[in-house]
Amino acid sequence: MEFLTLFLIYVCFVLAAVALLCICSGRKESSLARSAAGASRVLSFVIPTQLQRVTQRVLHRLFHTRSWLFVVLHIALQAAVYGEYTWEVFVYCWELQFHLLLLLLPYLLLAGNMGCFILCSRANPGIITKSNHASLVKIYAYDGILFQKGIICPTCNMEKPARSKHCSFCSMCVHRFDHHCVWVNNCIGAFNAKYFFLYLFTLTAMAAAIAIITAAFLIQVVLLSNMMHGSYIDDQGREHAVEILFLIQHLFLTFPRIVFMLGFVILLTLVLGAYCCFNLYLALTNQTSNEWYKSRRYGCSHHLTLQPHDRQVVYKNIYSQGVWMNLNEIFKPSTVLERKKK
Repeated sequence: MEFLTLFLIYVCFVLAAVALLCICSGRKESSLARSAAGASRVLSFVIPTQLQRVTQRVLHRLFHTRSWLFVVLHIALQAAVYGEYTWEVFVYCWELQFHLLLLLLPYLLLAGNMGCFILCSRANPGIITKSNHASLVKIYAYDGILFQKGIICPTCNMEKPARSKHCSFCSMCVHRFDHHCVWVNNCIGAFNAKYFFLYLFTLTAMAAAIAIITAAFLIQVVLLSNMMHGSYIDDQGREHAVEILFLIQHLFLTFPRIVFMLGFVILLTLVLGAYCCFNLYLALTNQTSNEWYKSRRYGCSHHLTLQPHDRQVVYKNIYSQGVWMNLNEIFKPSTVLERKKK
């Protein structure tokens, strides 16, 4: 039992350390990354070497190689939410005479989301090969800061075009690389960025729609029961008017799975909504996640200069061509590329 407890603590700590190191990647001097790595080394003296090797192989498989695990997890979570919505929320709402179109909206969004998911996961993100390298290298100019001419990818043995990056998950260089998404098991690049954005938008809309319908159902239940005007007796025998906390507790005891699902989809809506807004900002400013993260190392300015007092490089995004053209580059990349080649 003690060994099992120690193993679980070790696995949880390593997962937390991996998450911290992923967040701090690229920041070699991060005190948080050094602390996590140091604590991991200290804990390694307690855990058997064989167990450490097994854990490292599992973590490497999960976080540093292509895997369908997160895709399966993604589908399982969707199935659980939609199963609960279908068998309980939909049925109750239908009995309460909710509008049918409103109840069917999550299913319509699910169909669109699955279509975007398949397109995003199966589409070529913009793999750079020897046959298309010569044309891709001409599309974007090197800004001299984030992307410099003459940098050779040691794995692909080709010069990296501007805005490209080698993906360690897929072991290939990707044109206009944004990031590798484990949830679709594919890189996000020039040719599937539009599908990813639509996938993310429909996923957020799905969670929001289910949250709104479920919350409306619970509110309707409270209003019909006239519970807000009632009272309850506490453990000391004193009478109290119904409060929000008591109401939530009562709903949780009456509809435990529905309330739990509601809390989950509300949290999901907030997280996905924030990430969706961030991706919209990147699209409007013609940046990728990779470029945004790298540019945080430099200051921002309207001019690309060297400051005379400390010779510090100031970064400017040279790829933004205005809101309309930036969005056009996301949703019609082939048209933009052809125009730039002329």
